Amino acid sequence: MNAQTKIPLDVEPTALAGKVAAVPTPADLEIVVRDRRFGRKDKPGRWWLGGDPIATAWHNALSATFPRGEAFFVEAVKAHRDGAPDKLAGEIRAFVRQEINHTREHVVLNKAATEAGYDLSSIDRRIEHNLALTKDRPVIFNLAVTMALEHYTAMMAHDFLANPRHFAGAHKETADLWRWHAMEEIEHKGVAYDTWRHATKDWTRYRRWKLKSVMMLIVTGSFIKNRWADTIELLRQDGITGPAVKLRLAWYLFGSPGIMRRVFPAWCAYFLPGFHPWNHDDRALIGKAESEFPDAIMAAA
Repeated sequence: MNAQTKIPLDVEPTALAGKVAAVPTPADLEIVVRDRRFGRKDKPGRWWLGGDPIATAWHNALSATFPRGEAFFVEAVKAHRDGAPDKLAGEIRAFVRQEINHTREHVVLNKAATEAGYDLSSIDRRIEHNLALTKDRPVIFNLAVTMALEHYTAMMAHDFLANPRHFAGAHKETADLWRWHAMEEIEHKGVAYDTWRHATKDWTRYRRWKLKSVMMLIVTGSFIKNRWADTIELLRQDGITGPAVKLRLAWYLFGSPGIMRRVFPAWCAYFLPGFHPWNHDDRALIGKAESEFPDAIMAAA
């Protein structure tokens, strides 16, 4: 059975630089662990997203990064949980449980892509190599990277739920996986950021802003470069190559449905001095999407 668990979150303020500052994370936020499973029997075909190789390759390339990437996020956040206020400690626990479930389901999706004929090993090796480079650097840097990438996932999650064109004609269970993932990414979008505020509470505002901004620029360059290269590689495995393919991919990302174009305003907001992921409360999208899964919602015993 698929169950969901609500993690109780006690409400209390966070201390920043010796002062009590209001945390924009909603006081009534519930981070719900929805233990769902997808694609065990009804597996996606090769071009599962509306028969479109471009859209399928982009999402397969993104999915290939999640198992190792989300494990990295979990460790980066857990490394700074000591001394966290009760509310944040509860959010971190829920975040970890959600991310573990996401990893499990993307492992299944990646296996289905492999069974459909794609070789994801080069993507996995590069991610493994890049993560190995983080072992000897200050853990606060890893948290800053996690915070930036969590903003990326939250931005894309918002648009995946707000814009039905993203999964029009898609294999139903695979589209449901992405929408389920998006709901939970929105729900926990402030956890890494609030952990960052906790971990850097003795820093000056400028120092915090400088590091988070520099990291976002570095992460953005890496994200776009690698996801582009990974998508092109998967298309090459389909025998789809040439300049016209790159133009089609660019249009898919920046034209229509244009996920990278559509998230640009939210990306820019990250650099504002008063930024917080919950400055924009988009939980209504969760309720709308969750209503599409009535058969999968069951109160935890």
